[in-house]
Amino acid sequence: MAGPSKIEWTEASWNPVTGCSKVSPGCLHCYAERMALRLQAMGNQTYCKGFQVATHEALISVPERWRSPRMIFVNSMSDLFHEDVPEDFIHKVFSVMNRVDRHVFQVLTKRSKRLIEMAPRLDWTKNIWAGVTVESSDYLNRLDDLRAVPSSVRFVSFEPLLGSIEIADLSSIDWVIVGGESGPGARPMQKEWVTPLRSACLSQGIPFFFKQWGGVNKKKAGRELDGQVWSQTPGSMVQ
Repeated sequence: MAGPSKIEWTEASWNPVTGCSKVSPGCLHCYAERMALRLQAMGNQTYCKGFQVATHEALISVPERWRSPRMIFVNSMSDLFHEDVPEDFIHKVFSVMNRVDRHVFQVLTKRSKRLIEMAPRLDWTKNIWAGVTVESSDYLNRLDDLRAVPSSVRFVSFEPLLGSIEIADLSSIDWVIVGGESGPGARPMQKEWVTPLRSACLSQGIPFFFKQWGGVNKKKAGRELDGQVWSQTPGSMVQ
């Protein structure tokens, strides 16, 4: 799957890798797993292995064919730094991102240890943003790992936010996204978990993006926090 994205904080998705495996509680109700199994049942050959990790050489060049600049979420259906993705394939993906610098590439991972282990061997051109997912205080170590990555923009996705975060150290973090879990079995997110993160961002001048409240019907729950839609992004503090 590659093309326009419905994810609020990006414009397009690009999936040279598909499939993943669960590493922490935030993975429990993975939307990508549900979608991959649905596409497999529909006969989509990219997902013939379902949610098993698979690399797709034929999809590596996709961003080169997109002429107009766009914000691209890399591997919305996987994790580029999954242990089953060969290092040489990761280098191929980075080579495309380095070369096609009209786009901004957002690389988000839960596997921050492999990210920092590989980071010195990768070319972090300014159009590549590095991000980690932190669903609870138990995984704040991912933020520490992220700070060691020499990317021009470092971002953290607190999604699905599953509990209160003891005011995180947001030094060297350039963007914060917060969102609740959505879909079948969604675990509810409490407002008192969200507002301290927003306050920390405001006090430290960090762009804050509130993606959604989530729930079974995320559209009904909406995106407003205290009567306001927060859509700040790096380089812009316009709400």
